Amino acid sequence: MAMTIHVDIVSAEGEIHSGAAEMVYAPAEMGEVGIAPRHSPLVTRLKPGDVRVDTGGGDMQHFYVSGGILEVQPHVVTILADTAVRASDLDEASALEAKQRAEDALAGQAAEFDYAKAKAELAEAIAQLRTIEQLRKQKGR
Repeated sequence: MAMTIHVDIVSAEGEIHSGAAEMVYAPAEMGEVGIAPRHSPLVTRLKPGDVRVDTGGGDMQHFYVSGGILEVQPHVVTILADTAVRASDLDEASALEAKQRAEDALAGQAAEFDYAKAKAELAEAIAQLRTIEQLRKQKGR
């Protein structure tokens, strides 16, 4: 029997996922991290992207997080996300629209333009689209 680690994914709206996993992959600020059972303790910030939870038996669950904190203990992984949704619940049309709005805002900068906000919105939209694409690839297997 494979060893597992308990995974909790929580956002401001509530708990999104709670269960056992053989492996967890998350978009940490300095690059993607992979967490296995009995991983060393770790706390890091997350950037927008795809969190993958490998529950074993070929089942990979995908979640989109807009950022947040990842805490790892030897037997528990906790993700406290600003926003978290199941990848299957993401709306591709809305993400494409948000990406276009952010790109337009960056292209037509005005004097009172909030560059950081537009860049953050663009990064979130791109991360959502990447998460949708990852989910499509997995379903295509």
